[in-house]
Amino acid sequence: MNAQPEPADIAAMREDGDLEAYLRALTGRVPKQPKPAAAEPNDPGYHIARPGAWPCGTAATGPTPPPCTHPTA
Repeated sequence: MNAQPEPADIAAMREDGDLEAYLRALTGRVPKQPKPAAAEPNDPGYHIARPGAWPCGTAATGPTPPPCTHPTA
């Protein structure tokens, strides 16, 4: 078994993203497993009433007012 990889092999591992795992394996260290992506928040299954507010998923009709340009203080 050839312990010295060829430059073409190193270039191929670098392109595939396997070079770091290969180098860690040479030192006897186990590559870190990627952390799973955070799951989307689940629908809680209940609704909190907000008296006087627009219903959830709706908005006021009409044009949006322009942003305030004068200082407030």
